[in-house]
Amino acid sequence: MIHNGSEKSDASSLSRVRRDRSFPRSVLSVFIGIAVLSSYPLYRYASAGVIRASVIGGLLSLANVLAGYAAIEYSIGKSYTTFLKVVLGGMGARLFAMLGALLILIEVFHVHPVALVVSLVGLYLIFLVLEIFFIQRKLTSRQ
Repeated sequence: MIHNGSEKSDASSLSRVRRDRSFPRSVLSVFIGIAVLSSYPLYRYASAGVIRASVIGGLLSLANVLAGYAAIEYSIGKSYTTFLKVVLGGMGARLFAMLGALLILIEVFHVHPVALVVSLVGLYLIFLVLEIFFIQRKLTSRQ
């Protein structure tokens, strides 16, 4: 094995690349908890179309919050200007992408609109609170 002195720089770059996995774990825990709690009422009282729309809305919201997590992790080591551009700009882009997905799901695939929007917005608001706490924790640990 040849040593070229780059081991020290590799170790420091690995520590900077390390991701905080607590946020995706908490998001998945909340998602699974809500899925478990809502499964019986949906199974008992909802039609197949409402169940399908609720699942799609939940998965769309989950994808949205995980994309937000990726944006936060990407930009956390950067300047505050870059951080705000990536996180807030990414939030706007994600909202437009979700709006486009909603329109396609409702108009093209005829997914039940009320169930889709209620599940999407309900989980979005819960995940938004988790995302704000995560950003706050990351920024205070950075200082």
